[in-house]
Amino acid sequence: MVKLLRKVSVSRRKARKAHFTAPSNQRRIEMSCHLSKELRQKHGVRSLPIRKDDEVRVMVGRKRKGTMGKIVAVYRKKWVVHIDRFQTNKMSGQPVFIGVHPSNCELRTIKLLKDRKDLIERTAAARAKDSDKGKIAEVKKEVQEVD
Repeated sequence: MVKLLRKVSVSRRKARKAHFTAPSNQRRIEMSCHLSKELRQKHGVRSLPIRKDDEVRVMVGRKRKGTMGKIVAVYRKKWVVHIDRFQTNKMSGQPVFIGVHPSNCELRTIKLLKDRKDLIERTAAARAKDSDKGKIAEVKKEVQEVD
């Protein structure tokens, strides 16, 4: 395997350490969630960092696949989100939230605030700019006549 970036290690040990000791601002970005097809077409963005009060649909799991609910808490320390209808009961009968990783969810509705709108616009603009990247275009060269 050829190393492409000198600053990034290929070592599994170092990658795991970086992941599990990541600060909160990096965890926010790593805890991003895919958008539904409608939102993806509307905003031109594939995924967003997840936030409280977003509505999500759980995409994975035999029992709870397809469950929709609002996000109650984003628990960055444990890398999970808590969804309002996603609970189980303790032996004492007390309800407890089940943690779900954001990669197993799909954003259905977004709570749009000013900073989030700006983020979506920036990301969409960058995607639109790079959409031609890597495409081979036919270039017409004009032949100049020499006297």
